[in-house]
Amino acid sequence: MNKVFSDTGNLLLGLDQPENNTLGTPAQFAEYTIIIVTAGEGVFHADFASFAFSGPVILFSTPQQTISIKENTALKYAILQFHSDFYCIEYHRDEVACNGLLFNTIYIEPSLQLSSDELVSYQMIMSQITEEFKQPVPSDIVLRAYLQLFLAKSSSIKIKSIEKQKVYRDEKMDVFRQLLEENFLTLRKPGDYAALLAMTSNSFTKQCTRRFNKTPSQMIQERLILEAKKQLHLTRLSIKEIAFALKFQDEYYFSRLFKKMTKISPQAFRNTTGISIVADLSI
Repeated sequence: MNKVFSDTGNLLLGLDQPENNTLGTPAQFAEYTIIIVTAGEGVFHADFASFAFSGPVILFSTPQQTISIKENTALKYAILQFHSDFYCIEYHRDEVACNGLLFNTIYIEPSLQLSSDELVSYQMIMSQITEEFKQPVPSDIVLRAYLQLFLAKSSSIKIKSIEKQKVYRDEKMDVFRQLLEENFLTLRKPGDYAALLAMTSNSFTKQCTRRFNKTPSQMIQERLILEAKKQLHLTRLSIKEIAFALKFQDEYYFSRLFKKMTKISPQAFRNTTGISIVADLSI
């Protein structure tokens, strides 16, 4: 079994190679989930966003995202999962630089297209992980090292691909991204941002969708929920305190919206993902 569990029975690290498309139906996991597609084409759905892909490619998702894969041609993939209790990407951000690049971002497509040579190198890492699992007592230190190598390599390739990619550029949408980061707590209507950008609502929606493959409403909601997830995972603030920090009128309204968007309550999200060790680090 290519899995490591905690003393309480929670999955800490796992590597699976399903024979069929086990993600054909929507699923949520408490772990960071990485899907290494070696062959085939399909559509990856993560919460309310979706995009087409073709192998070889790596797909990334964060804890408790609702994910699924629509298979267009026969898929072959492996699933690598790790819990933040096993490897904290926030704590190791300097080594892997993946937080906000591969995970926890609403602006960049959570995928990594691979060359044939890059795929071979990833398959070697997965083989090494599998070999370590076969040991009588798999070493957590060795497994963390392989996982860190996997994430660091992914971050490096992603950065290079972004630099080379001919992405549709739109100065207005660059400004919108900045405005959203600065005002998502207080400005929660697309019209607010359209006014700041001196754009009509229709033009704003079209340009936003073309740039980010999401509507302005989706962007605003996802940014707010992303912040809520960060607060739940990276701090020891109570649900009430988080609701107050995010400018909600009360914790009950916050909980209802969070569950509507994520299909899980704030407390259940915290219980399954845990509180990061960075919550207790001195600033």
